[in-house]
Amino acid sequence: MVTIPQLQAVLDVLRLAERLKFELRHSYTSSGRQESVAEHTWRMSLMAVLMEPYLDKSIDMAKLLKMIIIHDLIEAEAGDVPVTEMMRNPALKLIKQQREIEAIESLRMRLGEPLGQEIYELWFEFEEKITYTARVANAFDKLEVQLQHNEADISTWEDIEYDLSFMMGRHVAFDANLELLKDLIEAQADQKMRAAGADTVAIRTRVLG
Repeated sequence: MVTIPQLQAVLDVLRLAERLKFELRHSYTSSGRQESVAEHTWRMSLMAVLMEPYLDKSIDMAKLLKMIIIHDLIEAEAGDVPVTEMMRNPALKLIKQQREIEAIESLRMRLGEPLGQEIYELWFEFEEKITYTARVANAFDKLEVQLQHNEADISTWEDIEYDLSFMMGRHVAFDANLELLKDLIEAQADQKMRAAGADTVAIRTRVLG
């Protein structure tokens, strides 16, 4: 039987999660505004639902969706640090990691046993990217980011994002159909960059060698 303190903890975390509706990411939408963390997570979840029948292996869909929904929940406390900023300043990666660990430990304490521990373990499984489920979740994370960039006006792209468009391969190499999806999304990016006058052959050569 659930207790009032357990339900209150759930409400507290839902209240915290509301911040993700206005915690902005670097990516822009096709309408010209910055997207929120919550919007990114929602489309990752939809991507999982639509791609699940086409994955190379069967997967625990409930676990996959939990992992996707939870993976950015800690940004309600830790905030979002764009990968472009971490590439310019590698020290930010360590700061980000420490803040996120503190945030997931805080969530575990808020929710208590057993729910807090489940969320804690799912978050670390995603971060470690060892299991098939975690690797699929990570692939959707990277693919959704690029898909959103493709839909944004290219004037919002930073120079490094031209290179990042061709760097998704290592995130999908374990699954043939995710590689095909990556190829389609990459082709969209290539077309968008060429339309803007970019030499995508030179960019691809620089990135991939």
